[in-house]
Amino acid sequence: MLISYSWLKDYVDLSVDAKKLADDLTMSGSKVETIKSYGEEIKNVVIGKIVSLEKHPDANKLQIGIVDVGEEKLQIVTGAQNIKVGDYIPVALHGSTLPGGVKIKKGKLRGVESNGMMCSAKELGLDESLLPEYQRNGIFILPELPLGEDVRKVLELDDVIEFEITPNRPDCLSVVGIAREAAATYRKSYSMPEVKINEVDDKNPATVTVEADDLCFRYVARVIRNAKIGPSPMWMQMRLLKAGIRPINNIVDVTNYVMMELGQPLHAFDLDKVKNRHIIVRRAKEGEKLTTLDDKERILDRDMLVIADEERAIGLAGVMGGQNTEITDDTINILIESANFKGSNIRYTSRKLGLRSEASSRFEKGLDPEITVLACNRAAQLMAELSGGEILEGLLDVYPKPVTEKVLSVRYERINKLLGTNLSCQEMKEILSFLDFGAICDGENLIVKVPAFRSDIDGEADIAEEIGRMYGYNNIEDTLLKGTQITAGVKTREQKLEDTVKDVFLSCGLNEVITTSFMGMKDLDRINLPDDSYLRNAVKIMNPLGEDQAYMRTTLLPFMLNVAYTNYSRKVPEFKAFEISRVFIPKSLPVEELPTEIKSGIIAMYGQDVDFLTIKGVVEELLDVLNIKNVKYVRSQNPAYHPGRSADVIVEDEKICVFGELSPDVAENYDINKRVYVAEVNLELLFKHANDEKVYKPLPKYPAVERDIAVLVDKNTFVADIESVIRKVGGKLVDDVKLFDVYEGENIPDGKKSVAFSIWYRSYDKTLTDEEVSKVHDKIVMSLNEELGAQLR
Repeated sequence: MLISYSWLKDYVDLSVDAKKLADDLTMSGSKVETIKSYGEEIKNVVIGKIVSLEKHPDANKLQIGIVDVGEEKLQIVTGAQNIKVGDYIPVALHGSTLPGGVKIKKGKLRGVESNGMMCSAKELGLDESLLPEYQRNGIFILPELPLGEDVRKVLELDDVIEFEITPNRPDCLSVVGIAREAAATYRKSYSMPEVKINEVDDKNPATVTVEADDLCFRYVARVIRNAKIGPSPMWMQMRLLKAGIRPINNIVDVTNYVMMELGQPLHAFDLDKVKNRHIIVRRAKEGEKLTTLDDKERILDRDMLVIADEERAIGLAGVMGGQNTEITDDTINILIESANFKGSNIRYTSRKLGLRSEASSRFEKGLDPEITVLACNRAAQLMAELSGGEILEGLLDVYPKPVTEKVLSVRYERINKLLGTNLSCQEMKEILSFLDFGAICDGENLIVKVPAFRSDIDGEADIAEEIGRMYGYNNIEDTLLKGTQITAGVKTREQKLEDTVKDVFLSCGLNEVITTSFMGMKDLDRINLPDDSYLRNAVKIMNPLGEDQAYMRTTLLPFMLNVAYTNYSRKVPEFKAFEISRVFIPKSLPVEELPTEIKSGIIAMYGQDVDFLTIKGVVEELLDVLNIKNVKYVRSQNPAYHPGRSADVIVEDEKICVFGELSPDVAENYDINKRVYVAEVNLELLFKHANDEKVYKPLPKYPAVERDIAVLVDKNTFVADIESVIRKVGGKLVDDVKLFDVYEGENIPDGKKSVAFSIWYRSYDKTLTDEEVSKVHDKIVMSLNEELGAQLR
């Protein structure tokens, strides 16, 4: 809902700016979406009057106008064709500024001096689509206004605040409703519009019959006689325009204005088009037809409520009026409808017909029937003032079942316990009074009279919420929950480890992505998944959005590759990303019970400085941070990966990860012409082997002895196997082992390779002698020969 700040200040005295008001109202429960400043950038734009027009001597499409701006008359050249002598228009003077930072300076157009610019509504930042036809596609034609006045002041080009109103607060769908909230927030009073009805001594000729009183709770009507239809005043048009409502004429605009002001939708009928001036509120007949104001014929059913006369339906109750009683330029006598309808029925009608209006959006939330009389009288007052009509004596009011006042008895100490406050009963009473609740302190109880417009208030918790939000949630001290069965909320071990994994990935320069949980079988085909893989046994969705989202995913790989392709196709030179999510493995097919959900992680990267060691480094960092020991790397047989540039990570005979270069075939399936490196991690197995204990290891007191070793081994021998033998045989005396060379070529026999390591020997109990080191070193050389056929170089 859009509300002009200047309009709001008609009902409550506010000294803060719109931004401060928005922040404070959000804190007290009225959420503000945005603030739009209409006149913020406009400077030196005033009201002018065209006193003469003539054709430009050298341009057929240009006119030379003399414009009176109060203190002087300016010559302005314009190409607009919708203006005439006597029109009042906005004029941007020399040195002025328009929205978007547009600067206006005097100059010459085809040789003729022009000392400013005549402005259109669009150039002032207004939405032309909401303006009457004569004010569009050209200069903004205004009614008679004081010459030379600042256009921002005259047109109220101020801040407009957009509120998000929750369905339980229809009372806030109005300027007065928000004024009430603002007043309560700042502990001030607010005012309602002053309504004075001057009736003529002539009987109201209309009658009202409510046949469906289960759907129409109250129907109020008044009659205006001898009205003259015309445009509404500019101040009203501008307020409606900024609220997103198109001005039409002085009668229809009043109904919209009062709806925005008080929150009560209204409708105006041409009374002379109502048969026998008799309004009947009834259910529609099955198949009954009605052409609504949007020029569309609607076919109704018996569950819909209509406003009718003695011959036909003339309006859809609470939704839209009928074309057959529309206000036109020839209308003289008007019937004002101010009614209260059942919200669920209005919602049904609106949805069934696909017709939603400002009125229906309010009625369907449930409105206060007590506001109907005030709204009807306010509309009558404004219509009489703006159209010159007369208000006939007599208010028609059909109200078969008046609402009863709701009174609640609540325990103020209980409210303090719910909120964590220490407020007295009198303080609570004062807070509620600013919200128009009546309250009396009675011993331990607070007796609360709930206003009719707050139908959402039912019990003690609701009263506590009202007190809490107006006291200020930010003013309530933080306290722990109390009780014998209450424990502090903390993260589980798995959640903490997941946070650690994310921290590792982020620290390695990866960006987190989130992808969909649905897949198609083509996704599995693109990653070369074998036909007999268990990952093809996926849970089928009963109502899929399409074939490509027909199954719950069993692997994260296709989705990460989709993200990689999107970046590659958009010329992103480097890509590093990760996702942590679940895959779904069925226990049986067809599905008889919920599938197993496995928390998984995936990394993907490409770029100039990315290679196999880059992805391996991320995996090793993850294993190191989680303190996972006894890790083995074996060549991976996964068909999605390059057969010679990928590895499985094994811990205690369980594969917790696969990483390496993506298979060229798979990369081609995704149209990625780069080497892509991927790692897939089973996080549940990773967490299983993670060691949470951090063991302190003191700095060594005794020096290490370094020995290098180079051996010839078969070309297919894994370096990891050589290192494993060194560590196993060396035992505690081998402090560290580092590979520093792998060589194949000259002086190396065919089918062989040279592998060289640095080995650091150290004892934490004493200084090792050369004899002790040589004994262990020789044993390592012998074991390498016996177990791997390694020959010392």
